[in-house]
Amino acid sequence: MKLHRALLGAALVGSGGIADGFSTPHRRMPVPSTTVRFSTVLEQPTATGATVEESKMPTAWECDEEAECVEVPVCDDEECRTTLDVRIHGDWYDLSGWRKAHPAGAHWIDWYDGRDATEVMDAFHSQKGREMYKRLPKSTEETAAVLDASMPPYSKTELNFRKLRDQLEAEGWWERDWVHEGTLLAIWGSLVAGAAVTADSAPPLSSFLLALSMTNAGWLGHDYIHGVDKFTDFMRPFAAVAAGLGPTWWSDKHNKHHALTNEQGVDEDLATDPFLFTWAPDPKHDSPLRKVQHYTFAVVFSFLFALWRVDTLKVAVDSVEEKRPDAKNELWYLLAHYAVLLTVFPLGVWVPAVFLSGLMSALIVTPTHQSEEFFGEYQPDWVTAQFESTRNAVTTNPFSEWLWGGMQYQLEHHLFPSMPRSKYPALKPILTKFAEENEIPGGYRESGEFEILHMNWDLYRKVAEADPVPGAPYSRGNGQLGAIDLGTSPGAGGLGGVKLG
Repeated sequence: MKLHRALLGAALVGSGGIADGFSTPHRRMPVPSTTVRFSTVLEQPTATGATVEESKMPTAWECDEEAECVEVPVCDDEECRTTLDVRIHGDWYDLSGWRKAHPAGAHWIDWYDGRDATEVMDAFHSQKGREMYKRLPKSTEETAAVLDASMPPYSKTELNFRKLRDQLEAEGWWERDWVHEGTLLAIWGSLVAGAAVTADSAPPLSSFLLALSMTNAGWLGHDYIHGVDKFTDFMRPFAAVAAGLGPTWWSDKHNKHHALTNEQGVDEDLATDPFLFTWAPDPKHDSPLRKVQHYTFAVVFSFLFALWRVDTLKVAVDSVEEKRPDAKNELWYLLAHYAVLLTVFPLGVWVPAVFLSGLMSALIVTPTHQSEEFFGEYQPDWVTAQFESTRNAVTTNPFSEWLWGGMQYQLEHHLFPSMPRSKYPALKPILTKFAEENEIPGGYRESGEFEILHMNWDLYRKVAEADPVPGAPYSRGNGQLGAIDLGTSPGAGGLGGVKLG
């Protein structure tokens, strides 16, 4: 945001305006008492030389959850955002008033201050959401002109990708294969039933079946939380009920990974230190564990599901306190999951299952990105960045094809996260051709399922043997919101009263 403000200020000073911002159409409106407001900008001095404060009250936007916005008097400038402009499909929108009303949280809006969010808007939102943003107030012409001058133009790849998306939507690629959906749910149910029946007679078998069901439930819940249709809306609680993973926690963490894949200090999927390092760290962030990480990685991987479960419960409780949408119901779903788990399965069955499931899941989710490019700064061309940071796995048998849960088609999923995974195999040749036609560096990347695992292990080995690098990027930004204040985001310093954990 510092760069954002500097650009705006410099442009205004050069044009004889006031360096603090731009004016909005002035309309006095009653001030609701329940919504946080964010100031926009001051109007230019009047012809008589009177200041803005003497002639007109500065205004700010205030929006509700339906993206209906009104202008209101500004709040204290020290506590409020003064600029928050985001470009979507070529138009700049003033989202300062929408920030707190955004259902997925204010941190998403902050991160795209002064940036383009077109692909993220299209990828993560329903058709309703993709129409709602058009009701939000647009940035002033002066603001848009300054920001356009500071942004690179849309690349050929980005423009062609939007045409491809429109074509796929018109052809019905988001329609679900109900046989496929039913088959996946039936397999999950059979695994749970088998684990329950063998819990007392064959505990090791029960643990194995339960672990498979947990991993499968994670992939199914992942599909449903990403989905944007009525079926996935209904199935959204599945992750909490079947896997003990909260949709709110998942969305906060996982969607950041999708939006800013492999961006160092931002993508929390890379923040696995001090147990696993994906690049040689700064000495002040180093750990003795790094030197043996290529030997201990399997142990670390096995803790994945256990850590996710703990994080989920923390976020669920915090969400209730923060009154986030559907937070109380989500907490009840999680409690129901543990009630069944602890009642039906002995401790000696479900504890090993959690760790085995964590190992299987981590072996799947980590290698498809960690062997590819890492980015030390924000990537404006989101489409190219997804190609460069993602490698697919080629499975060798039907069991692996099922076990990977669609994650073997990682690129297809990252470019079209809300598309049903049953469509991904048919999408592969289309994306291969797209990469060739748009001359994307590295093209469509894929390796055998065992080769990609070896590549991931080899990365850990090389990093283990490397010397620490003074000034290397820090892997985490103190949580979801804290990453913004590392200084790598235009939103740095603009979090207001948010307490960083």
